[in-house]
Amino acid sequence: MKAVICKNFGPLDQLHYGDLPDPVAKPDEVVIRVEACGVNFPDGLLVQGLYQMKPPTPFVPGTEAAGTIESVGAEVKHLKAGQRVVCCNLLNCYAEKLAINAKMVLPLPNQIPFEEAAGLITAHATAHHALKQRANIQPGETLLVTGAAGGTGLAAVQIGKAMGARVIAAASSVEKLEQARLNGADILINYSEKDLKTELKTITNGQGVDVVYECVGGDTFDACARNMAWNGRLLVVGFASGKIPELAVNLALVKGFSLVGVFWGTFTQKQPKDFGANMQELLQWYLAGKVKVVVDQVFALEDTVKALEKVMSRKVIGKVILKP
Repeated sequence: MKAVICKNFGPLDQLHYGDLPDPVAKPDEVVIRVEACGVNFPDGLLVQGLYQMKPPTPFVPGTEAAGTIESVGAEVKHLKAGQRVVCCNLLNCYAEKLAINAKMVLPLPNQIPFEEAAGLITAHATAHHALKQRANIQPGETLLVTGAAGGTGLAAVQIGKAMGARVIAAASSVEKLEQARLNGADILINYSEKDLKTELKTITNGQGVDVVYECVGGDTFDACARNMAWNGRLLVVGFASGKIPELAVNLALVKGFSLVGVFWGTFTQKQPKDFGANMQELLQWYLAGKVKVVVDQVFALEDTVKALEKVMSRKVIGKVILKP
């Protein structure tokens, strides 16, 4: 089979598109013929050795895929060959075929195209886990989403609305903010033109934001930390700006807010039952039209480097998808 191989940590253009043996299912696994896989910002960090996780090399990157089951291990009873499925894995999705533990695989309704299903897992599931398990967001609360036009940012806007929040979207351009508006954002802030700290204070009448879904880091994080409501939850999701911020902990003390880490990959491993329940809810929301996947561009698997370069440049609105 063809796959994208990271032989050593380094620049994106050192990724290798080549041949690997076809995978064989262990007793508790299935082999999936991949029809589409999602591209995520952490994938680009991972292959450069810049992510929290550093797997042994060589490895195949990629955390989400959709496809058709090709073979089933002897112990797997709830899935069968020929079934349409989606899955998440810490690695191995940038390939024509994938062997994966059956617990991480879910049946895919026929109404959902493979390309959209492949983009539904990581971004939407991260936002869902963050707002549900980590923030316990309540109807009527105010949610601020930074980087609101990226894959996980748009997902957080949609899911925040589905959970009854008043959503403030912050992004760096008119085009990005328009996409956030189309996906349900109530209030828009262009932080390339206006001071985020000042705007948040004005919008909330100085009361602060209940929940912040923070994907950017750097100065954006600092502005959020200074505009938290009492009992607020500041969710640490990522650092797309490239700058990992430091928290002035006295702000958490005097404002009475919580800093809450969100690491979805570990959540799927530590709490697989909660992950499965979350995904079932997401699929139902998709079928009901409450959430959707905005596909920015589809690349051939052999063009993975170009796809990752686009994602890492922060020029994507929605999701980039790879197609073997």
